[in-house]
Amino acid sequence: MATCELLSSSSSQYSTMGKFSIQGSPVIDQLPEMVSSPSNVNNNVDDTTVTKQQSERVQVTDEQRRVWLGAAKEAARMAGKEVRSAFYREKTVTMKSSPADLVTETDQNVEKVVFSFFRRKFPTHRFIGEETTAAGVPVELTDDPTWIIDPIDGTNNFVHSFPFVAVAIALSVNREIEVAVTYNAILDVMYSAARGTGAFRDGKRISVSGATDIKESLIVTTAKSLLTPQKMENTFHNLRSLLEQGRGIRNLGTAALNMCQIAEGAAEVYFEFGIHCWDMASGALIIREAGGVVLDTAGEPSCLLSSS
Repeated sequence: MATCELLSSSSSQYSTMGKFSIQGSPVIDQLPEMVSSPSNVNNNVDDTTVTKQQSERVQVTDEQRRVWLGAAKEAARMAGKEVRSAFYREKTVTMKSSPADLVTETDQNVEKVVFSFFRRKFPTHRFIGEETTAAGVPVELTDDPTWIIDPIDGTNNFVHSFPFVAVAIALSVNREIEVAVTYNAILDVMYSAARGTGAFRDGKRISVSGATDIKESLIVTTAKSLLTPQKMENTFHNLRSLLEQGRGIRNLGTAALNMCQIAEGAAEVYFEFGIHCWDMASGALIIREAGGVVLDTAGEPSCLLSSS
């Protein structure tokens, strides 16, 4: 059994790990220097309003999960076709919050295509998307069925034609992920899961690594171009702490696909600051259904919009 605990500085704080002694709060015990998180940590739920409802929880059946998962796969392949058609063409790129935080016309177009597809299929469902959120559209997470979508996870990869680009789709009901698809649109590899049925890569069941010692583990994390010297120093510090314990560090440049490496046992640990719900929603269910665990920094099971 592997553990996934994705550590985030702005919304959720999470990371992924194998069943070692370094998980949850003990991460800080074993990696005492890794508590140095980016200086702009905000313990509030970022850019997202969590709506508490007093109504009864939405009841979900296996047949509904089957239908939803089929629709998610169809939408992912449709989106993937759009991504592939633009992959090697000249791209129009816009900077969002920093030179490393980019958006392209394809990101925006793919999100519109996927939203339109789901609105036709499920007109009562809600939506959370990276690009609509970035554009200032208010977001609510309720118990209602809500599609959480990252149209292109790995936009920097997309811009540079590095072939690890994912369409990440997940459906939340009662604030829990019920179905998930992470699709590498360039390499045509699809990871999928429905709650209670296992995780799959291209239809073949996958499971997490059986490693039991952090010393036997590959660690996946992300190091982006950061603007402030303090953030850069924190990143280097954390990378050194990880390297001192594991066999090495890997990174595909996309949180969704990084998490799938944990799910299929190609690596044992995923650790990242600054992750958002659309980055991790699909991967979290896929890891859990593959036998892994997703934890917050307190060692508790993570929620989509954890604030600590």
